[in-house]
Amino acid sequence: MRFMVIVKANKESESGVLPSEQEFAEMGKYNEELVKAGVMLAGEGLHDSSKGARVRFDGAKRTVIDGPFSETKELVAGFWLWQVKSKQEAIEWLKRAPFKEGEVELRLVAETEDFAASDPTGELRKQEEALRKTVEARRN
Repeated sequence: MRFMVIVKANKESESGVLPSEQEFAEMGKYNEELVKAGVMLAGEGLHDSSKGARVRFDGAKRTVIDGPFSETKELVAGFWLWQVKSKQEAIEWLKRAPFKEGEVELRLVAETEDFAASDPTGELRKQEEALRKTVEARRN
């Protein structure tokens, strides 16, 4: 099972305040444990929303909204992508994270087979698998 671990933004992350050297070290140690255990597939921090944009879709109309965005509690400051055996295992790993405050969201990643009912012939799943293989090959 793959889980997206979504680290929510706060006033500090949105104002561009970087973690302290100690906080960086603690997170580095934690990330090392995740990698050694074969859990972490990816993980990144994000710049504050002033460097981002949103695109709103309304039929054929596209509207671009430049950051920053006001609702800090709705913003993402970083993420991990984890491979684990169960939701409970993901929760146990997350409980060990070196955060002092805040909230982190854990979401199950939809896999190709989850869409079998929408693809009775299997052709769309084959196409998706080919795309995933292409992306993986580019990473290596």
